[in-house]
Amino acid sequence: MSFAIDVNILLYASDASSPYSDRARSFIESCMAQNEVFFLGWPTVMSYLRIATHPAVFDHPLSPDEAMSNIETLLNLPHVRFLSEEEGFWDVYRATTAEVPTRGNLVPDAHLVALLRQHGVKTLYTRDRDFLKFAILNVRDPFSLDLNKT
Repeated sequence: MSFAIDVNILLYASDASSPYSDRARSFIESCMAQNEVFFLGWPTVMSYLRIATHPAVFDHPLSPDEAMSNIETLLNLPHVRFLSEEEGFWDVYRATTAEVPTRGNLVPDAHLVALLRQHGVKTLYTRDRDFLKFAILNVRDPFSLDLNKT
């Protein structure tokens, strides 16, 4: 079974002041150590680079080089795949947003969901409960399986 990781997990792992930092780091390390294919969408990666380096968000933001190095560590793993939009993505996005009214802050979430949908990825590890609105996903909180949808 393959899965994807949302940006919040990556951010928690990079933010030592977060109460979830240790658990996020452990979760990502376990994903890195196993051979199961896991995915990151380019929107997730770009959000990570934007937020992890932003001084208004992190008390101690990462430098651009530190943030890019974290992504490269994942990129260099043989079982990590980066997902981007392919031909027909707009139709997938429209179908996804027809099922869940989408506006404002839900737009980037719908973008990721449509990207996962286009590539057949059904499981997303995240702490963002907004993803529960998308019935096509198996949303899992890596810190609490209570969020797990069946």
